[in-house]
Amino acid sequence: MAKKNRAIPAPKKSDSEYKPATLKDLLSSDILEQLKSQADEMKAEEKKKKEEQELMKAEARKQEQKKLDNNFEHLLENSNMDWHKYK
Repeated sequence: MAKKNRAIPAPKKSDSEYKPATLKDLLSSDILEQLKSQADEMKAEEKKKKEEQELMKAEARKQEQKKLDNNFEHLLENSNMDWHKYK
């Protein structure tokens, strides 16, 4: 059997030469910091809005329960009708 000639692979170039320029690379550090701070502010606002909505829902549930507690018909329907244990 004859020996096969193996091609010697060309030396690979560094990864930085193959990577395309990203937006992060093109923007200045000041603009990046501004964008990051703006993103943090938006996340904080979203969290605050979500908490406010949860508080409003809890308040609405509380008001509804208070309304039902004052409704005699509702209390009568949901009461335990076993009067034998109170004799």
